[in-house]
Amino acid sequence: MARRIIIAGLLWGCANGPWALAAIPVTSRTILVLGDSISAEYGLPRDTGWVQLLRGRLQDQHKDYNVVNASISGDTTGGGAERLPALLERAKPAVVIIELGGNDGLRGLQLSATENNLRSMIEASQAAHARVLLVGMQLPPNYGRDFTERFAKLYPTLAARYHTALVPFLFEGFADQLDLFQPDRIHPTEAAQARLLGNVWPYLAPLVP
Repeated sequence: MARRIIIAGLLWGCANGPWALAAIPVTSRTILVLGDSISAEYGLPRDTGWVQLLRGRLQDQHKDYNVVNASISGDTTGGGAERLPALLERAKPAVVIIELGGNDGLRGLQLSATENNLRSMIEASQAAHARVLLVGMQLPPNYGRDFTERFAKLYPTLAARYHTALVPFLFEGFADQLDLFQPDRIHPTEAAQARLLGNVWPYLAPLVP
């Protein structure tokens, strides 16, 4: 059963993600998506999220990549860091997309812990010879200017340090359009999924020749 955590009026779901480790096919051309509810189709019809749209984009462009969606609603960077080694061993991805951190911020977790977890995931991915795409997230202003600014800076700082690709902000261009969000005001609607892919694709495309 999904567990709902309400923080400052924002709802984040915790449920099992649409993946199973045993079902991951082994291929040298795999894109591994390690994310939270935004990538796990929370509140959406099955197979309508941006990760599924990514599969279609790759197929349309004749790019022979398998996409493994290892996203779990409610996951934190700590959970992702714990799960990643087994995923890397099983999937042997060519690219790892890290879309985590939003739940850390909404729960007010220590930024140093979030940074360390992101660093751990980047380092583990690079040690496994995978290219990394770090997906940036931002927090609502009611968390305070200092905290929100330091949180947002984590992503470009780590991307520069580790020379990874970076999506500056996953909700770029529509974060203030409430009609593109579910009633919780944090999870994008089905209509917004193409916008999410549109924000990811320019930074992912160079990693998937």
